[in-house]
Amino acid sequence: MNTNGELDWFKSSYSGSEGDSCVEVAHAPGAVHVRDSKQADGPRFEVASSAWVDFLGLVV
Repeated sequence: MNTNGELDWFKSSYSGSEGDSCVEVAHAPGAVHVRDSKQADGPRFEVASSAWVDFLGLVV
């Protein structure tokens, strides 16, 4: 989160330059937020940081 309380969204370095099929994530205390990069104002979801770490351990 930045100093304004807004989330700092970013894409994976594996996303490439096309940007049409990516997700973005933002870290907050105790949680990770996920959204579709094509719909920045669209739906998003939040998972506990520990669940995100478990997920990454399975896909990496």
